[in-house]
Amino acid sequence: MYAELAEPLEGPRVRELAAIARANAVWLFPGTIIESGPSGEVYNTAILLSPAGEVVCSYRKIFPWRPFEPFTSGSTMAVGDIPDVGRIGLSICYDIWFPEVARHLAWMGSDVILCPAQTSTSDREQELILARATAIQNQTFVLSVNASAPHGTGRSIIVDPEGIVRSQAPSEAPAFLTDVLDLGAVARVRRYGTAGLNRMWDQVRTDDAEIPLPLYNGSISAQRWRPHSSRD
Repeated sequence: MYAELAEPLEGPRVRELAAIARANAVWLFPGTIIESGPSGEVYNTAILLSPAGEVVCSYRKIFPWRPFEPFTSGSTMAVGDIPDVGRIGLSICYDIWFPEVARHLAWMGSDVILCPAQTSTSDREQELILARATAIQNQTFVLSVNASAPHGTGRSIIVDPEGIVRSQAPSEAPAFLTDVLDLGAVARVRRYGTAGLNRMWDQVRTDDAEIPLPLYNGSISAQRWRPHSSRD
């Protein structure tokens, strides 16, 4: 069924979404689409559209919820810049259960991590905790946006870089959340610390030994540890 609904990014579905962004002169993050790959792959893909209707970045979900989701796994992190505002990192639903995704998006300079979901199961409570933990661990804004009933359990949430909940939908009922985010808070929290204490991105020093990460066949080193910035 999913394969029948899949379209390439240049297909009519994205063209219609681009037209909406242009007509309203807005940055548009329309959740996810079912994307067809060049060799018959079927991806769960998020896109960020500019007010000109351009696809600024796209992201294929790296961690499909297996065995229930039949999607092909993506392999590339994705961030997009909104000029004079900040950098947006894209993730999808089950990705939030894997700290590697958010850590790399933060390292790539994300001020905000967007995570649209269609969680209809009993684990939304855990996802809300993960949204706050992700914000705290990476000192970024996290927007975990869940589908409302009957397709999801709702309770979308906006979390700031210190893990404080700025806004949250109260139930599974349809709801609108609005907020004004000061993305400069990301740099301030990283400079002065979460709760004025914790500066995780400053913990690796040049005289520290390189830390092996055998799970990833890699390591943590001072030369690579500090994140990029959308303002660099």
